[in-house]
Amino acid sequence: MTVAVKRVYESASRADGARVLVDRLWPRGISKTAAALDEWLRDLAPSDGLRKWFHAQPNLWLSFRKKYLKELADPEAEAQLQKLYGLTRKRKRITLVFASKNEQHNNAVVLKELLDGMRKPPTGTGPLRAMRTRDAAIRRR
Repeated sequence: MTVAVKRVYESASRADGARVLVDRLWPRGISKTAAALDEWLRDLAPSDGLRKWFHAQPNLWLSFRKKYLKELADPEAEAQLQKLYGLTRKRKRITLVFASKNEQHNNAVVLKELLDGMRKPPTGTGPLRAMRTRDAAIRRR
């Protein structure tokens, strides 16, 4: 299974596989036809408070990611996360679609890391050793 991330404003293609919107709000100026979605998992998106906090402080990526993973442990988000895991078992390719202008730091990137197996499912047990090493390398830059 391959997981990709892509802005919703980029054209859909067959290579995208199953397209899953992971934003809470519908993206501005995009029709449902143009979005070409297979699923919209809005409860996987960060809360409005966390989204606004990160938008105001985009340099706090590691803090955002940590807070977002805690939110994914909530029952509503966990149910949607299980649905996403189910999609990945059924499809060869999944594209997580998002609206953020920041293509490197957004919730879809965190979800991709989860799906790629870089983190355990959010249970409050903390990150894997590989993620700790990666985070430490990011902080040193």
